Amino acid sequence: MQRLAVGLISGTSQDGIDAVLARFEGDRLDGIVATHSGQYPAPVRSQLLALGYENRPVSLAEYAALDRAVADAFADTTLTLLEGAGIAAAEVTALGSHGQTVFHDAGLGNSLQIGDPSRIAVRTGIATVADFRRKDVALDGQGAPLLPVLHHALFASRREPRAVLNLGGIANLTLLPDDDASRVLGFDCGPANGLMDEWIEAAQGRRYDTDGAWAASGRLIPELLDALLADPYFALPPPKSTGRGYFLLDRVRRLYPALDTLPPADVQHSLCELTARSAIEALRRHAPDTARLLVCGGGVHNAWLMSRLAALADGIAVESTERHGLHPDWVEAAAFAWLALRRLDAAPGNMPSVTGARRATVLGGLFLP
Repeated sequence: MQRLAVGLISGTSQDGIDAVLARFEGDRLDGIVATHSGQYPAPVRSQLLALGYENRPVSLAEYAALDRAVADAFADTTLTLLEGAGIAAAEVTALGSHGQTVFHDAGLGNSLQIGDPSRIAVRTGIATVADFRRKDVALDGQGAPLLPVLHHALFASRREPRAVLNLGGIANLTLLPDDDASRVLGFDCGPANGLMDEWIEAAQGRRYDTDGAWAASGRLIPELLDALLADPYFALPPPKSTGRGYFLLDRVRRLYPALDTLPPADVQHSLCELTARSAIEALRRHAPDTARLLVCGGGVHNAWLMSRLAALADGIAVESTERHGLHPDWVEAAAFAWLALRRLDAAPGNMPSVTGARRATVLGGLFLP
């Protein structure tokens, strides 16, 4: 039976809202019908970034306004997606909304995403599934990462051990030693685009480093890289996860107080190297037999970062997920379309081997129009 589902996510880099309209044959992703990238209004994005950057109180009125604004941006993105595809809302079985993460600390037993799902359901006319993470956290899991479920379904191979590296604001790894779901591991391995984006915005007023050209123009500062790699997070064993609020410039300055005296391009180069080095070192530590590393997320478009991953992964093939059937920009959003259907089918959406939850469970709450 064919079904259509929408998947929506704005990741930790908050650089836009990724939306996919995906076609499924039963439980199997059968193709991407349409895609669209939505944007937050500038004041909303500024407020959301401030929530991650600043350790400050937030009033209930501000929180409620942001919850509504995020929902409206998600709904607007969905409506534009469907209009472009020529698909009526009545033809869509479910909408999976990840929402916008504003706090994640599994050690405190909480992961919070905003974007009122009732409002999304009413405005789009589509049954909406949201709040995917907190059921796993309630079962003593990390609540993250959730993508390994789809990574296994799409990319696992009995012929060779593989891994998937998702480069969003945070980097996370999925380890696929074979096609046995019980052997899948996954964890947040370090920073990705978020830290580099924060530095280039502070230094140059730009939102991101196009193609990694600015990073490529700089030189490595070994002392800075060593200080950052000494962060205790990297030595923690999985399961582990972190939020946007951990890998921030404020933390970099605490670990390396002379940061702002350094040549800015050299800092960007070193932050890019931190992303590549921490990911490959984690891969070598936890899955040394990996033959192929599939990369997705916005970091795929950073040519310098991809070149560093390939160089450091000597002996491991480094490829975009596009070579394996799914464009790297849409893997995350497709995962939440798939998870929405899993919720409707009362099928588990988490992987205890990844998150550390006590058992597999159905994820998300259902909100009807």
